[in-house]
Amino acid sequence: MKAMILAAGRGERMRPLTDKTPKPLLMAGSKRLIEFHLMNLAKAGFTDVVINVAWLGQLIIDTLGNGENYNLNITYSNEKDQALETGGGIFNALPLLGDEPFLVINGDVWTDYPFERLYNFSLQDKAHLVLIKNPQHNPQGDFSISGNRLVENASEKFTYSGIGVYSADFFSQKSNGKYPLAPMIRQYISENKISGELYDGNWMDIGTQQRLNDLIELSV
Repeated sequence: MKAMILAAGRGERMRPLTDKTPKPLLMAGSKRLIEFHLMNLAKAGFTDVVINVAWLGQLIIDTLGNGENYNLNITYSNEKDQALETGGGIFNALPLLGDEPFLVINGDVWTDYPFERLYNFSLQDKAHLVLIKNPQHNPQGDFSISGNRLVENASEKFTYSGIGVYSADFFSQKSNGKYPLAPMIRQYISENKISGELYDGNWMDIGTQQRLNDLIELSV
């Protein structure tokens, strides 16, 4: 299974830190944010990783290179001056991801989720999403889950962790362009085509300078 890290965002809420440094390359202790994912993916058995880039994307490419320093093979989906959002960014990278299910991870989260759970995951649906308990910055949550199915109209919602396995045909009705992933997820939930799990381990969305400082204080 291949993995994709979404790393094309501008990081507006992290300015001025991200004016000259793309958010995935910000330091959190001794490592760059994206390096936590790369090291955990290699540890879990992944070998091929696709990274989409846009804002200051060449810096990411120059810093990470072909992945040999992480025991990975890294290729890049370069969106150049126009970040395509989550849905459009994944669609644009499909030629690099192939026809088999692939793992997608948001580049601006930190987690100890064991990615080996998803290596060679047997996907029976359009996608399998990892949810977490709602953090303070997202108290309303995103999606509901019953058993191992994402469902509509349940009383309790949880937050999408930014970790999920997707089938290539998840995007069969889409085309090139700039668009988010969430409406597509909701459509497939309404068709009962998405499985999921609730993870209760460590997870942080590094969307602000304060959250980056909180992560650094964990001595990661």
